[in-house]
Amino acid sequence: MTTRRTFLMSAAGAAAGAGVITILPFDAHAAAHGGNTFPTDGGEVVVHPVEHASVVLETPAGVIYVDTVGDPAMYADMPAPDMVLITHEHGDHYNAETLAAISGEAPILTNPAVFDMLPEDLKARASSIANGESTEMMGVGIEAIPAYNTTEERMNFHPEGRDNGYVLSVDGMTIYISGDTEGTPEMRALSGIDLAFVCMNLPYTMGAEQAASAVAEFAPTYVYPYHYRGQDGGTQDPEAFAQMVADAGAETEVKMHDWYNGALS
Repeated sequence: MTTRRTFLMSAAGAAAGAGVITILPFDAHAAAHGGNTFPTDGGEVVVHPVEHASVVLETPAGVIYVDTVGDPAMYADMPAPDMVLITHEHGDHYNAETLAAISGEAPILTNPAVFDMLPEDLKARASSIANGESTEMMGVGIEAIPAYNTTEERMNFHPEGRDNGYVLSVDGMTIYISGDTEGTPEMRALSGIDLAFVCMNLPYTMGAEQAASAVAEFAPTYVYPYHYRGQDGGTQDPEAFAQMVADAGAETEVKMHDWYNGALS
């Protein structure tokens, strides 16, 4: 019996097997979305990288915006949202003004800390989900995965129990969005993930080595390294990450994107 995951693994091709990673660079909106399109049982998921941690997902169930921040003009050519997910309160993941400008009347799902700080007009169409809880919106299953730091000197950035990652289940496809985290036991215990977005930047989250180790362990079919701009030398190299994933023998295809529009080159 062919499952969604085995179908996607087959689509990745022989180059993605036996620990070999196919690295596919593509432009901001990848012509005809060819590099950003993934099949599901009911249609396609199209990934629109925006910047840093912000991403738009077109799915058969609707359009999902994740961690919408920055200039609203960056979203002008995007399809309108049917749902907005916010992982946590930091300014590169949550901005009330941007959220109000681009979310229309879409429902908003956040962690409890962000929910408590939402302006009343946004809170009226928002709900919250805590670590380990599950819900459903638009027919999309959503599980809140704990997102936190495990290295002692970084724990003040993302304390355990506050922030979310998300696993989305869309028409037989599972999508993991890490938010800001290190390679926690909860991340490493994930299974059956078809598409993942995994952060890496120092000092705030983790380095490329730890990110690659975690990805090799939970072995998604595809992974986008994102959120890799750091501070004081903490910017991580996504190509080095990809090589480390390959060296670990993971059957994972690394999908490359310039999340900073040339600003880091």
